[in-house]
Amino acid sequence: MQTDVACSRLRELILDGVYPPGARLTEMEAAATLEMSRTPVREALRMLAADGLVRPAGRGVVVVALEEADLNEAYQVRAALEALTAELAAARQREGRIAPADLRTLHDVATRTATATAEGRLADAVRLNRRFHRTIAELAGNTMALQALERIWDQIQVSTLHSLMPPSRPAHVSGQHDELLAVITDGRHEAAAAIARAHVLDTRSTAHKEEHR
Repeated sequence: MQTDVACSRLRELILDGVYPPGARLTEMEAAATLEMSRTPVREALRMLAADGLVRPAGRGVVVVALEEADLNEAYQVRAALEALTAELAAARQREGRIAPADLRTLHDVATRTATATAEGRLADAVRLNRRFHRTIAELAGNTMALQALERIWDQIQVSTLHSLMPPSRPAHVSGQHDELLAVITDGRHEAAAAIARAHVLDTRSTAHKEEHR
C-alpha cells in the first residue's frame, strides 16, 4: 500500500536526521522527495503525527523532539517494557520455545553492535543497538509490547539525534549487553528483567550527563 510505503520512508528520513527536530515539511515537498502523489503522503504524515514524530503546522508538519521531562518519562516507560520483554524472552528460552537459530541471531547482533561501538561507527552502532533490543522484544512473543516499544524508540531516537556521540564507556555498554544476553540464554527471567531495566535507565543517566557537560 502506497501510504504504508510513504510512512516507512518518511520515518526513515526523520530517524536518520535528514529531517531533524524543528524541520518543517509540506505535503508537496514530501511527495516530490518520495516521487509519489500527495494523497498517500498526506495520510502518511497523519500516521506519523499519531505516533508523535511530527505535529501539524500550517499546510505541513514540523518534526517533534520531546522536552527533557517527557524524554525522562519515555525512558521510564521504555525501561519497564524492555524489562518485560527480556523477562518473557528468558522465560520462553527456559521453556524451550526459542529456536536455536533465533538465539544465535541475537548473539550475532550483540557481537556486531559491540564491534561498531568499539570502532566508533556511530550510525552503525545506533542501528545495531536498536536491532539488538528489538530482537529481544521479538523473542518475547508479545506483539503489543513490541509495537509500544517501536513508538518509544522512534521518539527517543529523534529527540536525542542532536546529542549523539560515541559512548564514553563503550566496553561498559557492551558488557551490559553481554550480561543481558547471558541471562536470557540461561533462561533466568527475573535477572533478565532486572538487567534490562537497569541498562535502559543507565543509558538515560549517562546521556543526560553528557548533554549537560
